[in-house]
Amino acid sequence: MPRNLNAWLDICFILFAALILTGILAFYNLFVGTVAGVVWLCLLFFARERCLCRSEEFDHYCHTVISNVNSVANYALEQMPQIILMTDQAGRVQWFNKELEKHIELEPAYNMAVSDFWPELDLETIWGRTGTLVFVHENIHYHTIHRPVATKESACGLMALYIQDASALEILKRIHADSRTTLMYVQIDNYNDVLQGLNDTEQNSLIFETNKAITDWVNHLEGFLRKVSDDLYIVVMEQRNLDTALEEKFDILDKVRTLQNPVRHLSVTLSIGVAVAESQTINQLGSKAYSMLEMALGRGGDQVAVLQRGKTNFYGGKTKAVEKYTRVKARIISNSIHEIIQESDEVFIMGHQNEDFDALGAALGVSRMARQLKKPVHIILSDFNTGISKFTEGLKAKEGYGELFLPASRLINITAEKPVLFVVDTHIPHLTASPDLLDRIKDVVVIDHHRRSSNFIKNARLTYSEPATSSTSELVTELLYYFNEDMNLPRLEATALYAGILVDTKNFAVQTGVRTFDAAAYLRRCGADPIVVRQMFRSDFETEQAKAKAKARAQMLPNGLIITKCADELPNIQVIAAQVADSLLRIEGANTSMVVFQLSPDTVGISARSTGAINVQVIMEQFGGGGHQNVAGAQITGTALEDVYNDVINATQLFIEENEKDESNTSAGC
Repeated sequence: MPRNLNAWLDICFILFAALILTGILAFYNLFVGTVAGVVWLCLLFFARERCLCRSEEFDHYCHTVISNVNSVANYALEQMPQIILMTDQAGRVQWFNKELEKHIELEPAYNMAVSDFWPELDLETIWGRTGTLVFVHENIHYHTIHRPVATKESACGLMALYIQDASALEILKRIHADSRTTLMYVQIDNYNDVLQGLNDTEQNSLIFETNKAITDWVNHLEGFLRKVSDDLYIVVMEQRNLDTALEEKFDILDKVRTLQNPVRHLSVTLSIGVAVAESQTINQLGSKAYSMLEMALGRGGDQVAVLQRGKTNFYGGKTKAVEKYTRVKARIISNSIHEIIQESDEVFIMGHQNEDFDALGAALGVSRMARQLKKPVHIILSDFNTGISKFTEGLKAKEGYGELFLPASRLINITAEKPVLFVVDTHIPHLTASPDLLDRIKDVVVIDHHRRSSNFIKNARLTYSEPATSSTSELVTELLYYFNEDMNLPRLEATALYAGILVDTKNFAVQTGVRTFDAAAYLRRCGADPIVVRQMFRSDFETEQAKAKAKARAQMLPNGLIITKCADELPNIQVIAAQVADSLLRIEGANTSMVVFQLSPDTVGISARSTGAINVQVIMEQFGGGGHQNVAGAQITGTALEDVYNDVINATQLFIEENEKDESNTSAGC
């Protein structure tokens, strides 16, 4: 049968048809039929011979092709500019091509051990696996592809090794690695603090020396430097220059640290974030470098965070390590407060009018700093402090706290030669417990977590303001942590600070970050009692009744504004108003809640809340108040409650309408 089955079938069909015709002819004419039969037999034998001939020709063609392919394959293997080895499990050569002779000093031979000429090639580690490896022999880099080869005896009887001299490639890789882009963010940790107390000449001199030190360092590393703000620089250099900086352990940190504020004796410190380009875009590289800067700052500042090859390394960090961006500032501020209290002979502390637990907790924390340094200290309370009266009355009965609290009305004479006044939980002069005290004491320190308004305490010796934090109690807790290694925070004071954090975060629900929980954990270790805090927050029947009346009076106005008023002068009306404002904001459709209440016979208070769509701080600033974007308040004297109520509605609606007209002018930035 021929290799072409269709052709064979066609021939058989034709021969069969011819045979039938021959039979028909023989039936009618024997002679003609006989002649036709002879012709048919000739055709049969001819077809058979042709099929056999074609089959032999095809077999010969196949053998010729196979022979040529084998010859070409053998030639290619022998002449290929790549080393090919076949080894057994014992590491002996079973086959090789001629390229091997060019790369070894010995004459290759079958059954020779690979370790005789390449001891660096460890076959045991790669046996039976497919993969790649690079080994170095006499400064030559060999790139190897290894694959198992099945034999009759074993599924991995041999290993095929395809080896190539990759030295040129490795040189290119090294050049590429050395020239990879390195992006740095360099930030002065304490720019504003280190310049405080200096005149213009001294400030310019310190800034010049700092800029010069950074510029000289970058020039030494052959990098490119650009200053993008007063305290922030961007540096671009190559990997080889970064390696130099790594070898020198970023000595710029030590050089800059020698520059000091001669008045406050604060050293300039730097935080540097470094990222080395891998496969990311420049935009992604910038994001990585900035995240490294944040990490350096979060660990306490005065250090370098370097990200390369997916690994982060740290250099410097001679100061105490912390975990959040602004804690580097807490460390610096705590040291400064320590010096300020040490220089004074009496310490006065006050918060805002009608103090809440945040103001009280922060005040008690600062008083502990003064007591730690054995300085006389007094906490000045406003005439309206009903929200904390239960706790303060309990404290006064404790030993050592009887003379701590002092009403503002009883503060007549200040005999101290160097008094210092701490203002906590506010920075607005007329909202303090005793605005008159600001004029009587010139040495003022402000600790606050509210966003700064246009009306703030001027000429303060030190201002520590962190709007991103949950509460002033949180800030003071951090300061206590760095104030003194021997700090012993009593249980009641720790509880007050804990209560302050709890109030301003609404039980850790809003304005809560990692720092907040760290501070709470520290206070709990100091003995803060949540059970005591819960008891302090329990309300009586009259309070709950007043809250219910205020909610029942609420009005839902257009643009998501819900507002109510409390005309009753209750002892804890400020706390009631804040709780009502919080609860009203939970109503569906409400974006902004306002509670107008009668704080005193001649004073009207406002408690404002927002979901974030509207900046209530900006609105409250129109009434002389302030706060945060989502939580704010104000106190107005000499205006009737109804008038304030109507003014609040008009001001809020106008602000919402203007905000919707001009979305580019975001309220958050006001």
